[in-house]
Formats: sequence, structure tokens, C-alpha cells
Amino acid sequence: MLAAAQTCKQVASCEEAVELWCNGYRRADADKDGIPCENICYTLEQVEEIRNAIGC
Repeated sequence: MLAAAQTCKQVASCEEAVELWCNGYRRADADKDGIPCENICYTLEQVEEIRNAIGC
């Protein structure tokens, strides 16, 4: 289930952002607070819920 987007500016949802991050795009979480692509993902709880759902 690889995200088609290659950068945070290209993701359409937080789910895509988390997939991108989980698949190795470490720049998605540049400030290392656990929230990738903060332009579209807003809370750590949201990110953790998605990570648990996709097994990341």
C-alpha cells in the first residue's frame, strides 16, 4: 500500500502522509515530533491511530 505521493506537498490525506513516512521518507517529520507532514496531519493521536491501522 505505497503512497503515490513523494513529498508532503503532494499528499492528499494524513493517511497518505503516514504511509509516505513509514515507507522511508524521513523528511516528512523534519522536526522529529512524531507527526509527519504537519500541513495535513495535525495531532500525534491521529498519526498513531493511522500507524496502528496500517501496521507501521
